[in-house]
Amino acid sequence: MTSPAPAVRRKRPAKPQFTQTILVLEACCVLFATLVAYGLRVAPTPVVWAVGGGLALLLVVASGLVTRRGGYLVGWVLQGWLVAAAIVLPAVARDIAVLVALVFVGLWVAALRIGGRIDRERAEYDAAHPFEPGGTATA
Repeated sequence: MTSPAPAVRRKRPAKPQFTQTILVLEACCVLFATLVAYGLRVAPTPVVWAVGGGLALLLVVASGLVTRRGGYLVGWVLQGWLVAAAIVLPAVARDIAVLVALVFVGLWVAALRIGGRIDRERAEYDAAHPFEPGGTATA
């Protein structure tokens, strides 16, 4: 008695997975930077939490939107906000904040390009190696 071949599980697309990861990591970084800004009293407390906490929250929400229409555009807008927020910081933290923001923009671009390439290559492979209805590859 033979058991049926295990069903092939469809892989999750790489591009949204990579970009969601970048946005959540950015949110964590922004949250920690907000805690530092709060501790150093660089601005009034409500301003620090409105800007830092709001940006962190928007980044987490945007990570859930990347699979929807316009989701990547929202990610690009938030990258711009992140760089702008780093530029307006006091001089004591501006240099490192701009550097970190630019590193995250670079990671965002890499996630979009590499994730897209992986998804294209997976689609090409799947097209070249079709599966029979029983779940086994054709020889």
